[in-house]
Amino acid sequence: MDTISQLMDLARVQARLDKRCLLAGATVMDVPAYGDAEAAFHFLLDGECTLEAGGKNYALKPGDAVLLPSSPPHRIRTAGAGRAQGVVETHGDFFDTIRSDSAGDGVIDLFCGHYTFGSRAGVLLVRSLPDPLVVSFGEGGDMVRTMSGLMRQEALAGGPGTSAILSSICTALLAMVLRQSTGRLAETPLWTAVDDKRIALVIDTVLRDPGADWSIERLAGIAALARATFLRRFVKNTGTTVGAFLTNVRMMAAADLLADRELTVAAVASKVGYHSESAFARAFQEAVGTTPGRFRRTP
Repeated sequence: MDTISQLMDLARVQARLDKRCLLAGATVMDVPAYGDAEAAFHFLLDGECTLEAGGKNYALKPGDAVLLPSSPPHRIRTAGAGRAQGVVETHGDFFDTIRSDSAGDGVIDLFCGHYTFGSRAGVLLVRSLPDPLVVSFGEGGDMVRTMSGLMRQEALAGGPGTSAILSSICTALLAMVLRQSTGRLAETPLWTAVDDKRIALVIDTVLRDPGADWSIERLAGIAALARATFLRRFVKNTGTTVGAFLTNVRMMAAADLLADRELTVAAVASKVGYHSESAFARAFQEAVGTTPGRFRRTP
C-alpha cells in the first residue's frame, strides 16, 4: 500500500459536504470552528475570493482547495462591487446552500465541508500539516473538471446515494491534497508528498514499521545517501527534520495503539520504538500536549 493510502486508512476519514456557497458582489461569510477531531475544507470551482484565517489573507482562485487542520473560526470574503452584505442560508436534503443577500457581480461557486477522523492517529496526522494548507489544482485540469462536474451534477440532481457520492468525492479531494508536492501545487513542503524517490522510500519504510530501531545512519542507508546529504534533502523535500518526522509517525502509531485498553503504556512505548516508558511519555507529552494516560482516558 502506498504512503497516502496508508495514511488515509490509518486516519479513518469520513467526509461531509456541509454547504455550497454561491456568493456575489461584496459578501462576507463567517465560518465557525469545528470540533477537535475535525478539519474544515473548501474547494473553489468558480470565481475568486479571499480566505481570512489566523490573521492572514489567502487569495483563492478556481481549482484551489484549502484544508484547515485546526478548524479555527474563519471568513470567506468576495470583492465584488457594492456595500458589504451578508448571506441567506437554505437548508437542503444533502447540504445547505448559501447565497448573498442580494444579487451582484462575480458569482463564486464554493463547496465547504469538513473531515472527521475516526482514529486519534488521524487527528495527529492532520495537525502535522501546514495550517491552513492551500493547494492549487488549476482551473483547467482534468481532475478539477471531473470533480467539479460530478459535484455540480449531484448538487443539482440529488437522489439515492447522493450523500455517499459527495462524501467519496470529498474524501478523494483530501487524498489529492495530501499527495501534492512542493514547487508544483502546494505552497509548503508536505512530508506526505515527496518527489524525491529516495526520500519517499524512507518515509514509506518508516510508516510501515515506525517501531523499528531507526537511526539517521540507517535511514540514510535506505536512501543510499551520505548522512549530511540525506539530512539536507529530507528537510528540503518535507519541510521538517528527520527527527521530527520520526517522532510524529511514532506518536500517530501510539495514538492508535492507546485505544486498545489491553495494552499497557509500556507495551505501547515498546511497539513504537521506545526502550523506556518515561522517555516515551516525555515525547508524547511534548508532541501531543498531554500524557499517554490522560490521552487514553479522553473520549
